[in-house]
Amino acid sequence: MSNSQYSTDLDKNAANYAQLSPLTYIERAASVYPERCALIYNDTRRSWADTYRRCRQFASALQQYGVAADDTVALMLPNVPAMYEAHFAIPMAGAVIHGINIRLDADAIAFQLKHGGAKVLLTDPEFSAIVTAALEKLDNKPIVIDVNDPALSNGEFIGAIEYEDFLLTGDPTFAWKMPQDEWQAIALGYTSGTTGDPKGVVTHHRGAYLNAVSNILAWNMNVYPVYLWTLPMFHCNGWCFPWTIAALNGTSVCLRATRADDIFDSIKQHRVSHLCGAPIVLNLMANADDKLKQKLEGPVNVMTAGSAPPAAVLEAMAELNFNVTHTYGLTEVYGPAAVCAWHEEWDHLSPGEQASLKARQGVRYPMLEELVVTDPETLEPVPKDGVTIGEIMFRGNVVMKGYLKNPAASAKAFAGGYFHSGDLAVCHPDGYIEIKDRSKDVIISGGENISSIEVEAALYRHPAVLEAAVAAMPDKKWGEVPCAFVTLRDNPIAVSEKDIIDFCRDNMAHFKAPKKVVFGDLPKTSTGKIQKFELRERAKQL
Repeated sequence: MSNSQYSTDLDKNAANYAQLSPLTYIERAASVYPERCALIYNDTRRSWADTYRRCRQFASALQQYGVAADDTVALMLPNVPAMYEAHFAIPMAGAVIHGINIRLDADAIAFQLKHGGAKVLLTDPEFSAIVTAALEKLDNKPIVIDVNDPALSNGEFIGAIEYEDFLLTGDPTFAWKMPQDEWQAIALGYTSGTTGDPKGVVTHHRGAYLNAVSNILAWNMNVYPVYLWTLPMFHCNGWCFPWTIAALNGTSVCLRATRADDIFDSIKQHRVSHLCGAPIVLNLMANADDKLKQKLEGPVNVMTAGSAPPAAVLEAMAELNFNVTHTYGLTEVYGPAAVCAWHEEWDHLSPGEQASLKARQGVRYPMLEELVVTDPETLEPVPKDGVTIGEIMFRGNVVMKGYLKNPAASAKAFAGGYFHSGDLAVCHPDGYIEIKDRSKDVIISGGENISSIEVEAALYRHPAVLEAAVAAMPDKKWGEVPCAFVTLRDNPIAVSEKDIIDFCRDNMAHFKAPKKVVFGDLPKTSTGKIQKFELRERAKQL
């Protein structure tokens, strides 16, 4: 007991202390606003009462199929209702959500399923071929559940049961329980890291609860938002927005694919108030056919992350009455954990000046304890001069538990009591940070992380390639794409740029393959190290 005069001579107890979990958000939404619309997908509309019932039934069915605490349930799904329901049902069963990037190749999918120990896999028929190829690489295969989509015209069932039939095996009144410890894992997400070897990021209930609320505060959201799912839910659990929307008793409008016509049609039909996406989504909208942009009532709030949108795109979005908020984060911090918080006095600046300000990554999220730019060796904060470069570091409750089965990587990431992002930035006099480079050499293309080293490894497997290096090349559509710099062997077999690109596409996910190949000698230091900074400058000129 404490000797403080404010001690009540009681420990925390059931009356005054509870574990934090975002599961409470859906229970409250269903009990307070049971008839409000929770979810829309094509002709399907479900209330919060219906959604909560289905989630409980889903959780019960998982337990009936042998899923226990800390088991992994993997999801190979687009933004369909089952993907949203899974974000509540899986943790209700005590299990861990593992959203898989639907753009990955069979090798990467197989690695994640094996490393994460998936006991159950929900998959969409659209991905049946790639999932089948991945499963063939596993000795211990998960139970496969097919999620049928009447809107889909291709694909086949490969599982033991279809999703709706699976739900019928569960109890819609299932009495789920809160986690015994709020630090219990809620999700597993993979990031490419610096070497191309995926690392499994483990997040917990407490962090998900807090960052869901942090989204509300950082974006100045009100109750009953109508949120359009242009952001894949497999990306950092949709940046925690499945839980945010439940906390606000809002409506999720699901989109199977992110196309300009579907986005604008949904905005008009459902009076969408909020959407998230990588800069490529903004670019898609800004450059859409003028007919699609007509009769927009707006305003629509847009949150973007990744590389800063070009000034021209930001100006075009503003003309359409889209209010863009720029955020920054990583899988390791539950998605966005920094925001370019806007000041009213900036409203009077020129569009160019506003775009320059919006390009900055900003300040810490409300529920993040500390965001600093430091010297990576001494951990001393760099001067707030907008010039001195340091490493972005995080500290607080919205930082991951660690990397799955990788204590060495976890220890390195948390050295000195901070999470080391690997991103290099400056800190401006007003405290806003701005990324200047990526120490990891990860290329962010359309919101997807591509490890340059992984692409280089594929290039080196080509018999004509002697040396290879990959750098980011600016791209109007994707933000940036991989550009390969290749030195060929003496007397090589006849090889063209197309041959190199096709070889990479045959050996990795297509979106990771280089879009440009430059042949010639690579710039090196006196010790023989390839000068990546020089290649990045060359790529900018292509």
